[in-house]
Amino acid sequence: MTNRILNHPVLGVLENQTPINFTFDGQVFTGFEGDTIASALLANGIRQLRVHEATGAPRAIYCNIGHCFECRVTVNQSETLRACMTPIQENMIVDSGKQQPAPFHAAPEEWPRTYAEYEEKQNEAKEGDAHV
Repeated sequence: MTNRILNHPVLGVLENQTPINFTFDGQVFTGFEGDTIASALLANGIRQLRVHEATGAPRAIYCNIGHCFECRVTVNQSETLRACMTPIQENMIVDSGKQQPAPFHAAPEEWPRTYAEYEEKQNEAKEGDAHV
């Protein structure tokens, strides 16, 4: 069974797509060329991608545009890749269900609240590296 839209009201009938096999948590799934990991998993009925770092609560796709980091998975042993931004590839091995490291190396209270704060912290880090 697929949760995929095959007849889109704007795009029309979506056919003749190239299937791609990939593995998620040891099980083989099929997506289509151009799918992200997240869209391929959703089409196959998979919603949970990882667990929360502190509580172990299940986490799934939230924003689906690469902003929130909720969809972090391990791909071919590379940790913390965002499933919503990573295209599937033939024989890709995707692992989840593990607690992923936090996307930032600082404690949550030290995380930037705006992009301007993030840039400022990056510039400070670069200047600190230049003085070493």
